[in-house]
Amino acid sequence: MTRLRLGVNIDHVATIRNARGGPHPDPVRAAKIALAAGADGVTAHLREDRRHINDRDLAALTGEHLPLNLEMAATEEMLEIALKARPHACCLVPERREERTTEGGLDAAGMHNRLAPIVSALKQAGIAVTLFIEAREHQLEAARFLRVPVVELHTGEYHDAGLAGEKTEVARQLQLLRNGARRAAELGLEVHAGHGLTYENVGPIAAISEIVELQIGHFLVGEAVFSGLENAINRMRAIIDEARVQT
Repeated sequence: MTRLRLGVNIDHVATIRNARGGPHPDPVRAAKIALAAGADGVTAHLREDRRHINDRDLAALTGEHLPLNLEMAATEEMLEIALKARPHACCLVPERREERTTEGGLDAAGMHNRLAPIVSALKQAGIAVTLFIEAREHQLEAARFLRVPVVELHTGEYHDAGLAGEKTEVARQLQLLRNGARRAAELGLEVHAGHGLTYENVGPIAAISEIVELQIGHFLVGEAVFSGLENAINRMRAIIDEARVQT
């Protein structure tokens, strides 16, 4: 079984920093620790309101030539920033100013005309493009039609069902993700997954053979408060590796 890649989102290191202002804790330092601990890449979401990662952080991350996946809204402002920064990859995500965190996947099927020129410009710049979408047939078909190479399946509803103790819904959401990952692979798409993954719920997702990369951030930063970022990533790495071996 192919080793599952792990991307670590460092947004909430910046959230902690921004609570007091000043330079500490430093997201770039967190990115380097994550990579040294076994992460395959780092992810950062430059939001319109700059609530966590800001433009200086992005410049510092790209200046260090780290393997960066930039999450971004499908806007002209963010496209201009991405083309200047030239991260390794860009993941197009939905964004609403009033949301606490990303709520659901991007409507690739309904936003084709907005997404197509952005996807094209990023690809022409040599930047790998991912769409963060729900594991639904019409969204997967839309991703293929847009000629993106990668989709990231939204696992938030799976997480929420588990948090609510709704076992039947957890099983239903897990089956939707399994079916979606299988269909995405059939369509020739590379499959990633993320949102709300923890030590407790990541195993069944990691065991889906078509998924090649997981994106995990908030939980790891939270666990780092208690055990340190390196230890938190090491434990997550061990859990997903074990789940992969057992499939």
